[in-house]
Amino acid sequence: MVTGLAAGEARLGWSLPGATLAHVHGVLMVSAFFGTVIGLERAVAIGHRWAYAAPLSSGLGGLATIAGAPVAGAALLVLAAALFGAVNAVAAHRQPALFTVVLLCGGLSWLVGGLAWLATFDATAAVPWWAGFLILTIAGERLELSRFLKPGRWRVPSAAVVMGLVLAAPLAGVIGPAVMWPLWGAALMLLTVWMLVNDVARRTIGQPGLTRYVAVCLFAGYAWLGIAGVTALLLPVGAGGMVYDAVLHAVFVGFVFSMVFGHAPVILPAVLRVKVPFLRLYYLPLALLHLGLALRVAGDLGGLPEWREWGGLLNGVVIVLWIVTTAAATIVATRRRAAEQARTRPAPADAS
Repeated sequence: MVTGLAAGEARLGWSLPGATLAHVHGVLMVSAFFGTVIGLERAVAIGHRWAYAAPLSSGLGGLATIAGAPVAGAALLVLAAALFGAVNAVAAHRQPALFTVVLLCGGLSWLVGGLAWLATFDATAAVPWWAGFLILTIAGERLELSRFLKPGRWRVPSAAVVMGLVLAAPLAGVIGPAVMWPLWGAALMLLTVWMLVNDVARRTIGQPGLTRYVAVCLFAGYAWLGIAGVTALLLPVGAGGMVYDAVLHAVFVGFVFSMVFGHAPVILPAVLRVKVPFLRLYYLPLALLHLGLALRVAGDLGGLPEWREWGGLLNGVVIVLWIVTTAAATIVATRRRAAEQARTRPAPADAS
């Protein structure tokens, strides 16, 4: 993750050690970092040891890419995506439902993106599929939680249509970008509307503490997903252009990382078997994340390169600081609980 972020800052013009890896920023962040993190989560959920081969392969693929072995790295990432798809196929077989099918489609989208990267080493061909991997994975998990809402007649059928459009948009790239990007934008806008109407966060945002924080992260992410959709639908998205940069980072930073900030305190305890404490301080990096992205997108769309550069730098710094803060808070809380348990534990009886 750190190498991928440094490579991204190098793409913006900052002098960082990741300059030589600037061209693999996308594959490191999506396939290596998110592939490993999400792969671990799904491996824990499915409960089979072989499932851990997916995050192992994606982690090794990222290391190989950093080490200067792009073919081996890409091959390992394709293997990771294939194994991840198998994990989701098992989950869909265990529990046939729309949300498990959506998760499976997300895994397949990652696989297609990995194959496109292996065949061309051109991120332009792979990015729509990589985005589909993350969008459909998040959407599938939120769809699962929507079952706790009052049953709605059109909730599942409308979700199937919207998720299908998200998956169909990259397929339309065969016709050409002039067709794919407007379709993708429309799909993201429809998905945003569906989420705002059907997400359980509409009810939980009124609750205190961690529950409200998660809901705030979700709604902030949905706002950026909608912005990405409107931008892709209304403006020409040229590969490598500023609009292209704005759309992609509205999705990958605004939507995806907002979801990461919100879900980490909930998911990490299940994956690492540690309790992550909630701190009001978490709102600060969340606000700074969106401030940095707003600067970047405004710089992209307004032709202000300095805004774009500083916004991108702020995003990278905030992501690292958020992870350090979360890890430090978790370590301190764990040690404090251990000390309290030691103080309250009864002393052993005197053997004499």
